[in-house]
Amino acid sequence: METKVLDIKGKEKGTITLPDSLFGVKANPTFLHEVVTAFLANQRSGTADVKTRAEVSGTGKKPWKQKGTGRARQGSLRAVQFRHGGVAWGPTPHSYRQDLPATKRRTALAMALSTKLEEGNIVVLDSLKFKEAKTKAFAEMLETLSAGRKPLVLDNFADANAALACRNVAGLTHMQTQDINAYVVLNSSKVIFTKDAVTKLSETFAKEAK
Repeated sequence: METKVLDIKGKEKGTITLPDSLFGVKANPTFLHEVVTAFLANQRSGTADVKTRAEVSGTGKKPWKQKGTGRARQGSLRAVQFRHGGVAWGPTPHSYRQDLPATKRRTALAMALSTKLEEGNIVVLDSLKFKEAKTKAFAEMLETLSAGRKPLVLDNFADANAALACRNVAGLTHMQTQDINAYVVLNSSKVIFTKDAVTKLSETFAKEAK
């Protein structure tokens, strides 16, 4: 499968062959949903917590005698029905983690990349180098490539100026190929690779698949 190689000005510089194992996989929406849901669950800190009646501060004395007052029976002012009392059935710290086999994560990534290629939202650059670390230059490149509001750039930070220039670009995700996953690919408007990044990702994918 071949696609065009562009420079940062949007001019064609040749073609590159994309491996079918990464860019020619038929997507399964149910499969992708499972992997993306697991990824998002793993981002949750799970630190939400409330105090139960055993944890709130306050007296343990019975508020009033059991009978004869005309009021309902009560055993503690720390009970949930009282102001400043504990909370019943509130959240407590726990892990939301969902473990997935590495094979599943790789397959989902291949499906996500294949989907983006089918949509025409994969761009391959010959290189990503800038003379100066200027955000304006990086933003102009993205505009030239019609990158949309949430572009994903993968170049392994090969050029220091590019790594600095992209920091203040709104909506941009800039990362190394080793860190990508199905969610960040699907959540992007356009995926921009350098030729080196494609090669590195293909090699890593093939090595892990063995």
